[in-house]
Formats: sequence, structure tokens, C-alpha cells
Amino acid sequence: MIGIGETAPDFTLPRTGPGTEGATLTLSALRPRPVVLYFYPKDDTPGCTTEALDFTRLAADFAAAGATVVGISRDTLAKHEKFCAKHGLGITLVSDEDGATCAAYGTWVEKTMYGRTSMGIQRATFLIDGSGTVAQVWPKVAVKGHAEAVLAAVKALG
Repeated sequence: MIGIGETAPDFTLPRTGPGTEGATLTLSALRPRPVVLYFYPKDDTPGCTTEALDFTRLAADFAAAGATVVGISRDTLAKHEKFCAKHGLGITLVSDEDGATCAAYGTWVEKTMYGRTSMGIQRATFLIDGSGTVAQVWPKVAVKGHAEAVLAAVKALG
């Protein structure tokens, strides 16, 4: 997993969000705004839904602090759009179907559940400063209170 002080790997991926049909998002194009890039396993699962709703609830606070929030998983753009519509999400989600961005950030990992091993996305969040450098990393995120902790870190960037 990439760490604090490293340059955030750039990417261009298809995105969802209000008025973004057919658009892509390029990470470096968001500079000089800080970016909260959060990786999550799967749309419409309990933990992922709670996390997305928490970031949506605080979206205005992130915007006021000058930050852009971007969620990323390997789900298709169509699944992201259904997820956003179903839950009224007000954040941008990007689709990393081939997993290249997850691999670049080190979030595509071997996981074990009920004695079975498989590959999947480790829930993690990266705070990227306005110059494109990783300012903070939350590996193995516990969802409860996470969005608030990230917001506090964004505000501390100054």
C-alpha cells in the first residue's frame, strides 16, 4: 500500500455523479484541491452503503474545506449509478473495473473469510494534498466515525 509522502498514482476512470453521464475523472486534474480517495469493496453492501452515506452527509463540509471526495471500487459504472440512485448519494464514484488503480494503491489484496481465501479490495482511504502527495492513509478502515475523522484531517491540512 502506498504511504504518506508518496506521490499519489494518477488515473483516469469513468465516473458517476450529478451531470456526469459519460464523463471521466482524472486525479491530477483535481489539483490544487485536496482529494479524499476512498476504496471500498462493493456497492450496496451494508458497510459500503454506510460509508458512502456518511461521506454524502458530510459532502458540504468537505466542499467548504476545499476537498473533493471520490469513492472507488471495481463495480461497473452501471452498478455505481444504481447505487447512487437507490441511496441518494451526493459524492463521485469511479469505476476501476480492471483493478489497475486498486493495484497501484495497494488495496487489491488477498482476503480470508469463513476459511476461504480470495482477492478483494481492502477498505482504505487516502488523503491527497493539493500537490498530489499522500498526506494521510487510513488502512483497513472501520466505517463508524471514519468520514468525520477524514474531515478533521482535511481541515488540519489548512
